[in-house]
Amino acid sequence: MKKRKTIIMGAAGRDFHNFNVSFKDNEDYEVVAFTATQIPNIDDRKYPSELAGRLYPDGIPIYDEKELTKLIKDHRIDEVVFSYSDVSHEYVMHKASEVQAAGANFIILGAGQTMLKSKVPVIAVCAVRTGCGKSAATRRMCQIVKEAGKKVVVIRHPMPYGELVRQKVQRFETYEDLTLHDCTIEEMEEYEPHIEQGTIVYAGVDYEAILRKAEDEADIIIWDGGNNDLPFYKPDVHITLVDPHRPGHEVTFYPGETNLILADIVIISKEEFADAENIIKVKDSIKKTNPGASVIDASLHITVENPERIKGRRVLAVEDGPTVTHGGMTYGAAVMAAREYGASILVDPRLFAVRSIKETFNKYPDINNLLPAMGYDRKQILELEETINQTDCDIVITGTPIDLGKIIRINKPIVRAKYELQELSKPGLSDIIQTLL
Repeated sequence: MKKRKTIIMGAAGRDFHNFNVSFKDNEDYEVVAFTATQIPNIDDRKYPSELAGRLYPDGIPIYDEKELTKLIKDHRIDEVVFSYSDVSHEYVMHKASEVQAAGANFIILGAGQTMLKSKVPVIAVCAVRTGCGKSAATRRMCQIVKEAGKKVVVIRHPMPYGELVRQKVQRFETYEDLTLHDCTIEEMEEYEPHIEQGTIVYAGVDYEAILRKAEDEADIIIWDGGNNDLPFYKPDVHITLVDPHRPGHEVTFYPGETNLILADIVIISKEEFADAENIIKVKDSIKKTNPGASVIDASLHITVENPERIKGRRVLAVEDGPTVTHGGMTYGAAVMAAREYGASILVDPRLFAVRSIKETFNKYPDINNLLPAMGYDRKQILELEETINQTDCDIVITGTPIDLGKIIRINKPIVRAKYELQELSKPGLSDIIQTLL
């Protein structure tokens, strides 16, 4: 029987997982290529033979997604599998139209086909968009599980931007582990807060191998989702966060709407700064889409070190990168802290941006008066450092979850803005989780 020639569209995460669970060692398919988008510097490399399996002794090439139509025609591709997240429904169908016009089928794998089964209970923390507060909700869940006397291990959605074979299974328990695995800023933003909390984190490329390692250490596994992607493991409790600052996005972005439909618990976060009208709109969406879900009202409580240093100062706000780039948020914890504590002005960093940081602003023109903490490799980290140090401001507020001053040298005073999830309604997370588990 003729093998079906396939391309997997991705962004170095869900695409590799879909390959591992559905196509690796599958004689019915020939995966000709991956395409890459969203993340810089991940095209022009290979998914290595050591991970791709016996059918791919030379590995599988990764191309820029811009080459998709040409690849389909040149290789007479039968099927294209869409495998990345946090894009609008309209965007997905534009890609489907491009694929169909080039002559291939457009495929999206179902949730059940790609979720692995764990031997221990799994609580999945997901969202309808990037930047809803998943990280804070995951830390809150870790706290609840520990207070119940259970050992918890977090497994984080993949961010494998380096050497994939070395990143097959990664375990983070200490700050030294971040250096050992040569983490990007985006990776550190997700792992460092768990390390601060004393929680072990796993991540990598092969999520079945990761699961089996984590099961040996955990009474309960918490899936810490990335973007608005679906869990890689079948959850016993599915938690989905929605954002009242982006009403309507909960039902218009892929695959966030699927997370909303699947949720046992829906958390409406950041209510303390949201318009009451928008909270009502989001609650109406939840009621129509998933009327059986438990709904929790919550805030992302922001705390600031030395807030008196902000008043009357010209501030550079540095925010979590993915939230304000493809997440589409126009502010984060740093901007909120600047407003709350009386900064005189938010300085526009676009005037001082260099090289790849400047390119980021060109790619996301709606970003202004804040700086995304981009750092996908050492070169870009140094360009972030140069941009911050050139910016004409009095003080830097960092809203990224990491201590940025530990990894770059900043020539100005730094104030960190941190945030934690706080439930505003009852019953709270602890009561509902105990009932569900």
